[in-house]
Amino acid sequence: MKIAIVGACGRMGQNLIEATLKDGEAVLVSAIDQEGAPGLGRDAGELLGLPCGVLVTSDVEAGIAAADCLIDFTRPAGTLRHLEICRHHGVAAVIGTTGFDDAGKRAIAEAASAIPVVFAPNMSVGVNVVFKLLDLATRVLTQGYDIEIFEAHHKRKIDAPSGTALRMGEVIAQAQGRQLADCAVYAREGVTGEREPGSIGFSVVRGGDIVGDHTVMYCGDGERVEITHKAASRMPYALGSLRAARFLAGREKGLFDMQDVLDLR
Repeated sequence: MKIAIVGACGRMGQNLIEATLKDGEAVLVSAIDQEGAPGLGRDAGELLGLPCGVLVTSDVEAGIAAADCLIDFTRPAGTLRHLEICRHHGVAAVIGTTGFDDAGKRAIAEAASAIPVVFAPNMSVGVNVVFKLLDLATRVLTQGYDIEIFEAHHKRKIDAPSGTALRMGEVIAQAQGRQLADCAVYAREGVTGEREPGSIGFSVVRGGDIVGDHTVMYCGDGERVEITHKAASRMPYALGSLRAARFLAGREKGLFDMQDVLDLR
């Protein structure tokens, strides 16, 4: 499968390039980044010690058109532009970008009516297993448990709570037959009063080079159940993205997530 990677000079882009170059089935055909990127015009695998003959380019259209599948972990506005190019050229897309508003999510769903798309808040196989565990835990721990979601990321992350934390909240709320918007609490300050029964609280840390920590706490009387995932590097996201790209091979259109890719429905 011919893979194009956008944001090639960034930290996630470099992990995606490394994973693709070491993959036995995928072939890197395009490494794309914006004008002024430090690696523009250089071999995409040079900094990894894996020279591959693919030069980093700013020609987004040509880079995407050469591929079977684009992998995109950039920012919402850029991802939506890239998705339109994918649609024009019939190229599949794996979207790991987070922070989309409702209009952006609708645009992704619309594009998926013409091309195959995997769109997920977290591409890690481990995190997606955690989503399944949260569904089970929530259905069992139905009475007397307060639910809190904690997440921590590096200081350069621009959205909060993380897409993964929000998806955790959605999984929990859906297991309870509710909508997250009706029960989420995103901030506490001052004299807040007692905790609102049935609410789902979020706590956020931003600092240093934390790749990504997520914990859901079910706090009961006399016990606490915690389900935690900690990422030590970005490689799990890259490996999951390639698994998603392989899942899309041969599909004509449709919107999927990692639960589909991993057959966890």
